[in-house]
Amino acid sequence: QVQLVESGGGLVQAGGSLRLSCAASARTFGYYAMGWFRQAPGNEREFVAACSGGGRSTSYADSVKGRFTISRDNAKVYLQMNSLKPEDTAVYYCAARKYPAVRVGVHEYDSWGQGTQVTVSS
Repeated sequence: QVQLVESGGGLVQAGGSLRLSCAASARTFGYYAMGWFRQAPGNEREFVAACSGGGRSTSYADSVKGRFTISRDNAKVYLQMNSLKPEDTAVYYCAARKYPAVRVGVHEYDSWGQGTQVTVSS
């Protein structure tokens, strides 16, 4: 399994921005599709964004389209979050899929980080 470590969460006012980072341990990291998911208290874990191995394809949940951007380099995957809303408050998880194609299902991903808290105040 890939070891994943998220960082960059915190408290921000509505309308503000945060950038999450996820460092991956695998030497073949560039091959893996990577995703961001989130889970608010009492809710199921839900898809936020994903990018393919190599980063050519991306996918976003409707709730974050136009506000969030996923990107990656040789060692990390990022989630730039702009125009944050109180309903974006959740624990955000980075996930790795051992195949390059983008997928949006929680069960499609093989490795997970420990999560980072994002809190948006109104």
